[in-house]
Amino acid sequence: MTVTARPTWSTSATRPDQPDAVQLLREYMTEMVVRYHRRPALPGEVDAALAEMPSDDLTHPGGVLLLAHHGPDLAGCAGLRWHPGWAELTRVFVRTAHRGAGGGAALLAAVERAARTAGVDRIRLDTRHDLVEARALYARHGYVEIPAYSQGPYAEHWFEKQLTNAAGGAK
Repeated sequence: MTVTARPTWSTSATRPDQPDAVQLLREYMTEMVVRYHRRPALPGEVDAALAEMPSDDLTHPGGVLLLAHHGPDLAGCAGLRWHPGWAELTRVFVRTAHRGAGGGAALLAAVERAARTAGVDRIRLDTRHDLVEARALYARHGYVEIPAYSQGPYAEHWFEKQLTNAAGGAK
């Protein structure tokens, strides 16, 4: 009997203007537009959404963008924006072909490591009501719903996770 090793997940920081990042951020935004409107994206609609909600601050010193690979495949991304004492999670995306293989968990673990390294003690995020899979992912990984901390046009649920240090205590 031959046992084939399953691909592993790896993440690395990149600039949002790099070709792989541009491609994944476009795929992410396309899915957000399609799901929000419950129809295919119209011509120019994804470009307008990317312009309305740019990701260019997901680089030093404003934040970080992580790309995820599943084995050799470019498979997802997640970003953090730095705020005094906390970080905002954004752009969490796993390509359809890699969903269900642990990519969301791998991305959350990577952004949490990055946040701890940056010295923040919590991660916050907002999300939409229709993104039920994302909300379930966050809840499974210790993010709890909190009162609104932002007022975006698509913010309908707000979450926060208190980070712990390596010894397991609150930071």
